[in-house]
Amino acid sequence: MHLDQIGDRRGHISVVENNKEVPFMVKRVYYLYDVPSGEDRGGHAHKELQQLIIAASGSFSVIVDDGVNQKTVTLNRPNQGLYFPSGLWREINNFSSGAICLVLASHVFEENDYLRDYNDFLSYKR
Repeated sequence: MHLDQIGDRRGHISVVENNKEVPFMVKRVYYLYDVPSGEDRGGHAHKELQQLIIAASGSFSVIVDDGVNQKTVTLNRPNQGLYFPSGLWREINNFSSGAICLVLASHVFEENDYLRDYNDFLSYKR
């Protein structure tokens, strides 16, 4: 998903607004940073929660898995985001030095919304 970028000699700005650039109301914002080399994040799916994932700085890879197909997407521009509807498994890896992974979420944290075991995720998808 491309986010509009406005800029001049002073720099750039990209704006994300509820129900415009993201197809949901943002209820939670968090970011991952200082991820050690070789470490992975994610490794789960959500039953209801939707997300927009943005590389605010640096780069990282996101493995998107629908239970049948897998695709790896590299995020490396702060004006590009990856929309995650509910029901997709995600793994985030290959973090560059100084990478910041910004996540906009449709719900507050609810542990019962998580599918943390891949086999449970596959069963849920059936």
